[in-house]
Amino acid sequence: MKKIKPKNWSEIKSNDSWALFKIMSEFVEGYETLSAIGPSISIFGSARTHEDNPTYQLTVDIAEAIATSGYGIISGGGPGIMEAANRGAQKAGGISVGLNIELPFEQQSNPYIDQDKLINFQYFFVRKVMFVKYAQGFVVMPGGVGTLDELFEAYTLIQTNKVTKFPIILVGREYWSGLVDWIKNTLLKEKNISPEDLDLIALVDTKEEVMECLNRFYTKDNFKPNF
Repeated sequence: MKKIKPKNWSEIKSNDSWALFKIMSEFVEGYETLSAIGPSISIFGSARTHEDNPTYQLTVDIAEAIATSGYGIISGGGPGIMEAANRGAQKAGGISVGLNIELPFEQQSNPYIDQDKLINFQYFFVRKVMFVKYAQGFVVMPGGVGTLDELFEAYTLIQTNKVTKFPIILVGREYWSGLVDWIKNTLLKEKNISPEDLDLIALVDTKEEVMECLNRFYTKDNFKPNF
């Protein structure tokens, strides 16, 4: 059988080598910018959530409450829930960080990010490192595939003790309960996770519950799921 080799194979390999410099530069910029922001909470959710959606305003309120408590807010830098998170941070006069990703079809950075804390990434994996490395908690609003990717990235790193444990808070019982039920009734039942892995996430509906989870974790180190 004839072996098939991609066209311009040597050029592809050469491009891979040069990409290392771009990757390194993104890590350096991220580390230098985010290491100075202090304790922060990463907020995730759909880029497709419009301003007239109740979840958008709830995100603004949650981010404002978190920022008022002294945390910085880290978002993905784009529209939708990301914009709402930065908007709430700015409304409270808090630190508003945007980790924007360069995409061909969406996304432009939102106007509520502190301009000295806007970082544009080409590589998703570098961006995800920044989300986790500098966060003291994750607040996960309703979202799609990207939100699930970020959620399970954090879940995996905490479960495997690759990062310091921090609270993962899913906002929207109606939205997330099916996923949580699957984790409990399928993953746990098949013994693909341990019972204590369920202690890593909480399911809430309100701004007050989000703040209760964060305060309980950082004042008593007693974060427990409530589902």
